[in-house]
Amino acid sequence: MESVLYWQWGILIVATLFLYYISPKAVTNEGFFAGVGVGDTKPNYFTLTFSLIISWIFAKSITNAANLGLSFGIVGGTAYAVYYLSFIVAGIIIYKLRTQGKFESIHHFLNTKFGKSALVIFSLLIGIRLLNEIWSNSMVIGTYFGEQGSAGYILSIIVFTGLTLAYTLKGGLSSSLFSDIIQMGLFAILLIVVLTLVFGKEGSITPFVQSGEWSFAGGLDLFFVALIQIFSYPFHDPVMTDRGFISGEKTTLKSFLTAGVFGFVFILLFSLIGIYGKLIGVEGQAAVEVAKTLGVVSMIIMNFIMITSASSTIDSTFSSISKLIVVDLGNKQTVSVRKGRIAMILTAIGGTIPIFFSPTILSATTISGTMVLGLAPVFVFWKVPAPKLSFYLAVAVGLIAGLAVVFGWMPESFYLTAGNMPGC
Repeated sequence: MESVLYWQWGILIVATLFLYYISPKAVTNEGFFAGVGVGDTKPNYFTLTFSLIISWIFAKSITNAANLGLSFGIVGGTAYAVYYLSFIVAGIIIYKLRTQGKFESIHHFLNTKFGKSALVIFSLLIGIRLLNEIWSNSMVIGTYFGEQGSAGYILSIIVFTGLTLAYTLKGGLSSSLFSDIIQMGLFAILLIVVLTLVFGKEGSITPFVQSGEWSFAGGLDLFFVALIQIFSYPFHDPVMTDRGFISGEKTTLKSFLTAGVFGFVFILLFSLIGIYGKLIGVEGQAAVEVAKTLGVVSMIIMNFIMITSASSTIDSTFSSISKLIVVDLGNKQTVSVRKGRIAMILTAIGGTIPIFFSPTILSATTISGTMVLGLAPVFVFWKVPAPKLSFYLAVAVGLIAGLAVVFGWMPESFYLTAGNMPGC
C-alpha cells in the first residue's frame, strides 16, 4: 500500500500544479469575477454546461452517493441523484429573473425586493455554505492519505487546498471555468474505467437494479426529502447561481437543463460503486473500500476521481466567495482583483480550520440544506407581491427547523415516517 500512497501524492501534486501552469491569468475585474475571456467573450454552452456539472459533482457528493448506494442500494443512489434536478429548478427561475425581472444577480433581486438587511442575512447563509464546501470536500481527499486526524490526512488536506488556491488566485472564475472543462473530461473517463472494473467483477447489471427496498425504511424518505429540497437548495449555493448570470439567457437555460439531466445520471452511476460494495459485503467508506477490493490501479483511479471533483468544487468556491465579498457586498467603485485574491486566501484558512475538530462530511449539507428550506417561496414565487417581513419569516422557519435537527429538539411525533434522517 505504500507504493499506492506515493502514486496518490504524485497525482495530487502533479495534477494541481498542471492546472496552475495552464490556467489563464485574469488581469481585469470582468475576467476574475465573471469569467469573461479575451475580447469580452462570455462562456459558451459547452463550457457553462461542463462547469455546472463538474462543480456540483463534489468529492463529498460522490462519496455520499456511493455510501447511500452501500446503505440502501439503488433507492439510495436514486434519492441522492434527485438533488441534481436542482439545476432544472434553478435554471428556469434564473431565466425568468433575468428576462422578466431584468435582475443581474440573485443579490440584485433580493436587495431590490426585500432590502439591504435581507441581502446581508442571505449572504451570511451562503457564506457558511461556502466555508463548508472547503473542509467537507478536502476531508474526502484526506481519507485517501490516512486516518482522520493523522499526519498524512492533515498534510494532504493542507497541500491540496493550498495548490487549488494557487491556481484559482491566478485567474479567479476564468481559472475555474477553464479547469472545469479538463476536470469534467477526466471525471467521465475515470468513472467509465471504474464502472468497467465493477461490472467486470459482477457480470450483470440486474443485481444492481434489484438492490434495495422501495420503502421508507429502505431510503425512500430520502427520495422525498430531495424532491422537497430542490426548490430551495440550489439558491443558497452561489457556485451554481453565479453561473446563471455570466452567459446569455437562452444559453444559460439550455446549460442548466442539460446539467440537470447529466448530473442525475452521473451521480446515479457513481452510486453503483456503493451498490457493488453492498453486494460483496464491504463496510465503511464505500468508494475507498470498493477500490481496495478492485486492486491498486482502482485505488489510484478512485483517488484521481476524488481530486478532480474536489478541486473543481473548491476552486469554484474560492471564486464565488471572492465575488460575494468584493462585488455583491462591497463597494462597486472599489472592486479589484487584489481584494478578490485576499478574500480567497482568508476563505482557504477559515474553511480548513474545521478539519481539526473532526466534523462529519454529511453534516455540511444536512445542516445547510435544512436551514434554507424557507428560501423556496422567496424564489419560486418571486413575482408575487410580498412585504419585506415575509423574507425574514420564511428564512426563520428554515433556520429553526435546521437547529431543531442539529440539536435533536424535534419530537419523534413530528416525523412523517420512521425512516432515515436526511443526510444529503
